[in-house]
Amino acid sequence: MSTSRRHSRRAEIESRDPSAHAVGSVLTVDDQAFFRTVLRQLVSATSSLAFVGEADSGEQAVELVRELRPDVVLIDVRMPGLGGIGATHHIKALRSGTVVVLISTARREELPPEAEECPADEIVWKSDLSPELLDDIWGRRGGQARRGAC
Repeated sequence: MSTSRRHSRRAEIESRDPSAHAVGSVLTVDDQAFFRTVLRQLVSATSSLAFVGEADSGEQAVELVRELRPDVVLIDVRMPGLGGIGATHHIKALRSGTVVVLISTARREELPPEAEECPADEIVWKSDLSPELLDDIWGRRGGQARRGAC
């Protein structure tokens, strides 16, 4: 996604009437191209969220959080390099109000111990992801607060 396309998408989201819709912007992060496509389609099917960008690494996610200022980051736990847990620490330090959702295929007992101590807002299994679940997370974690502030 080109930088100009990302910026124009962000401007489109910010120009919406916030009192009419509490639409949250979403950055998706996964090292597998196929699953990034799945995440993009999932976010597009979610009424309260809008896709603004994607990253294939934790390092790239941190850069895009600085640039795009997403409301929500869906990030895979296990990726080469910084990984989802390390990136979450950086993301929360940059933008504490960003809702970070760690996603994984591993069972809870297979997650690294750092996952439970990580400042992520939620841990969700990839098999459980749905537009309804994302709407619920946004409503509980971000959308309600923003809706009330408008």
